Amino acid sequence: MSGIKKLAGQTLWYGVSTIFSRFLNYLLTPYLTYKLSGAGFGEMSLVYAAIPFLSTLFLFGIDTAYFRFVQKPEFASDIYSTLSISIFSSTIFLSVMLLLFHSSFAHLISIQDHPEYILISVFIIACDTLSALPFAKLRQENRPVKFATIRVTTILIYIAVVYFFLSVCPRLLEQNSNSPLLIIYNKNFGVGYILLGNAISAFYQFIALRKEVFGFQLKFNTAMWKEIMIYAWPIAIASFAGMINETFDRIMLGWWAPTHSVEAARTEVGIYSACYKLSILITLFIQAFRMGAEPFFFKQSVQEDAPRTYARVMKFFVITISVMFLMVALYLDIWKQFIRNKEMWTGLTVVPILLFANMFLGIYYNLSIWYKLSQKTSAGAVITFVGAALTLIINAIFIPRYSYMACAWATFICYGSMMAISYFWGQKVYPIPYATKKLCAYMVIAAIIYLVHRTIIGWWPKEWISLSLATLFTVGYLVFILRIERKEFSKLPYVGKLIYRFI
Repeated sequence: MSGIKKLAGQTLWYGVSTIFSRFLNYLLTPYLTYKLSGAGFGEMSLVYAAIPFLSTLFLFGIDTAYFRFVQKPEFASDIYSTLSISIFSSTIFLSVMLLLFHSSFAHLISIQDHPEYILISVFIIACDTLSALPFAKLRQENRPVKFATIRVTTILIYIAVVYFFLSVCPRLLEQNSNSPLLIIYNKNFGVGYILLGNAISAFYQFIALRKEVFGFQLKFNTAMWKEIMIYAWPIAIASFAGMINETFDRIMLGWWAPTHSVEAARTEVGIYSACYKLSILITLFIQAFRMGAEPFFFKQSVQEDAPRTYARVMKFFVITISVMFLMVALYLDIWKQFIRNKEMWTGLTVVPILLFANMFLGIYYNLSIWYKLSQKTSAGAVITFVGAALTLIINAIFIPRYSYMACAWATFICYGSMMAISYFWGQKVYPIPYATKKLCAYMVIAAIIYLVHRTIIGWWPKEWISLSLATLFTVGYLVFILRIERKEFSKLPYVGKLIYRFI
């Protein structure tokens, strides 16, 4: 149980700060859906769909490679300096290229009216890229306080700047039309102020990490760099293909939505993006888990019982995300209040589909340890490319007819396929004794509970009936899991004994 406890501790330290900062960002959803029109929210979503692609290209999987190779004594002394020089060089080159062609890129992602958004985005991406390796170094050295403080402060600055420009400035200008704020404020800039808030917070993050950012020597080990790049390039390609799975559907929706105007297409993107936010709770947990799991899995790999530990981690992970699925899907009438523009509620039907899709993605991240440990990172690229191909094909065929519903089902099929391929391939290369049938049963039962709940509510659409049944079903599912997994949960100190007094 010590391995599980250690992972839980790392997930708590590094994950809570990530969850908290992302949850604060999540809390901006009701505010932004209130301040922006559907088309405005869609315009913002198109920009933030493109940024992850570019960030992946800039970073090139170096943070993951750092965790893998810093474990080797012969690499430890030079790896940080070598990778820092590599990232600085590539970031400068790619930033210059994007700045030169920013207008063309703006047209590509359907925001041709605002090429300045790309200029701001380049600055954001550059700061985030140069901060990534220092953050990885903090995690590797177990320095959670600085890590968490910078993460949380960064998002607080972002929120403060966005609120200042979208709420404070308009209010002050209403009181004084000749206010000096006119120098820095233009009501037509809209989404640009959200990007500006992101740019300011990203710059703060870069400055706060300056000791780590510039804490390298001018030493470049060419042989080491080549070996690391051989390991990293499949991860980078897989990450890039992963961004196709994660965000490219919004760009495709902007191209091919079954509407007759650019404004209407952006509205469709806005509706889908706002409803996608409601699946963020599972995504938040997955991100927090990855923050703790990645270094943990590599360190655990030298232990004899590593496969058994990975199997137990998977069990706890699937149980957690299954419960989270029910907490969101069954209480959707409450969660939808986070979207303040009620016109966007028309897209709520995609939420359960996306929740389950993200469950598949989380399981895939767990499964991916087999190719990272066995030095077969090209397998990750192959699997992700299969997912990317499915995403592109399904969206290209069905978006013109079914709009964002096609995007949701494409995401579901994509992540489900990646999960299945990784499992069967991984069991041949690096067998891990997962409780496969039991875990599949847990997810299927959660899905059946949701369908039963939805069917009953379709007959009696009363809010009190919906909430009462949601509570009954969720508690019943928890009791069921706790009874089945009594042996596992009873080992938990204090909490385990307390739980089993009542069931």
